Amino acid sequence: MIRRYGEPLQQGQRYKRRPGVYAILLDGDHLLATHQAEPVPEYQLPGGGIDPGEHPIAALHREVFEETGWRVALERRLGAFRRFTYMPEYDLWAEKLCTVYLARPVRRLGPPSEPGHEAVWMSVAAALEVLGNPGDRAMLARALTGAR
Repeated sequence: MIRRYGEPLQQGQRYKRRPGVYAILLDGDHLLATHQAEPVPEYQLPGGGIDPGEHPIAALHREVFEETGWRVALERRLGAFRRFTYMPEYDLWAEKLCTVYLARPVRRLGPPSEPGHEAVWMSVAAALEVLGNPGDRAMLARALTGAR
């Protein structure tokens, strides 16, 4: 069973399953996150949806690069969680199936290419407080304990 985080299900609402991949990018005691300005400003783990026919690892590299401008090296899969949410940018009620990987930032190639995103370095302690959804915070805490 995959743990669920976030807002409760809306009774009678149909949700579309949306698989995605996300990265916890650690360098010492700092995390590389992304700040998304719209639709609601928030700090997030870099990542996003897997396009139809796209391999999840390729999607992870693409999404991290688009949202941070960095190339990364994957270390291991940490786990997955679900969240049910409305995504106004897509006018979509989604069941997000979020698979999270631990990775290292390797090389910054430029600024984020995804509009409205900014790459932000922050302390791990700050990230545990400000990441915008409880699933991201729980996966970061898991990474820090070395849990598999």
